[in-house]
Amino acid sequence: MSELFQPWRLGALELVNRVVIAPMCQYSAEDGVANDWHMIHLGHLALSGAGLLITEATAVSAEGRISPRDLGLYSDAAEAGLGRVLAAIRRYSPIAVAVQLAHAGRKASFQVPWEGGAQITPDAPDGWDAEAPSAVPQVDGGVAPLKLDRAGMDRVREDFVATARRAARLGVDGIELHGAHGYLLHEFLSPISNQRDDEYGGSLANRMRFPLEIFDAVRAAFPAERPVWMRVSATDWVPEGWDIEGTVELAKALKARGCAAIHVSSGGISNKQQIPLTPGYQVPFARRVKAEVGLPTIAVGLITEANQAEAIIAGGDADAVSLARAMLYDPRWPWHAAATLGAHVSAPPQYLRSQPHGLRDLFKLGKG
Repeated sequence: MSELFQPWRLGALELVNRVVIAPMCQYSAEDGVANDWHMIHLGHLALSGAGLLITEATAVSAEGRISPRDLGLYSDAAEAGLGRVLAAIRRYSPIAVAVQLAHAGRKASFQVPWEGGAQITPDAPDGWDAEAPSAVPQVDGGVAPLKLDRAGMDRVREDFVATARRAARLGVDGIELHGAHGYLLHEFLSPISNQRDDEYGGSLANRMRFPLEIFDAVRAAFPAERPVWMRVSATDWVPEGWDIEGTVELAKALKARGCAAIHVSSGGISNKQQIPLTPGYQVPFARRVKAEVGLPTIAVGLITEANQAEAIIAGGDADAVSLARAMLYDPRWPWHAAATLGAHVSAPPQYLRSQPHGLRDLFKLGKG
């Protein structure tokens, strides 16, 4: 019996299997508003048979976008746009959907990747001032972000709260806080980007303080019966940066606050990072958090094969696996993994006739 296709409880949320579609930025929104691209993109991923779909990084403010084309949930128009997409998914798919709430911090105001990905200066027509824990630029020679003062931090916290309330109104099944990949919450955690000398900088406890305040505020603003969890970078892959020891301590603090899980990624804070890219290279971090903290973990990073994913779950390295680029390449990855592992997967009735001969029990009837 496949462990990957066994049900999993994420807090009180019942998932049909342990395959998670990771957040993937699309840089295709208009003033933060989801459009027909998101309907197509998220719609076809919702038919994949995975247990959980997490939206791309969804900005809590216009200033918190990575690029001018980032998805947001900070306006009535953005709420309506994402609501239209979610309504279609609910009608035709049983998949659970979570929203990843994010603030880009010093990585805000950059071009979309296929236009070069360069920083957009604040004086450019489509640029703005980024904000961060410290006035340390993301790139050498780049424009430094504005250092957040107390009023600015309070504003950011309220932006997260307001967006969490919008997500609750939309009926999303859970919230993932983006604390990874060099964005604002990660910037507070890492000594590379956090050079403050107040109660939010210096010691590990101080650097964890603001991300934990954000978690507490979002947890309080979102319905108690729906899970909230965090995605983290387990290490910066840079000497003297954020590391797995800090991640373990953060996970302990999150667990004490009612965090449902931790989604363990890595890197993103510095272009000096040295990442050993091998299959499943981040799985040991998820394994360590799970073993030392007992918090449910989601493993991610070059997980591409069915048997590889099965071994991660069966070996107790993580409670679930998430796929990003592999899912873009093969949006029916869960179907193919279930066929390989002798498991069952949901499919809409319109697609049932695609079941290969000899795999009569592959599909379970889904919505259509």
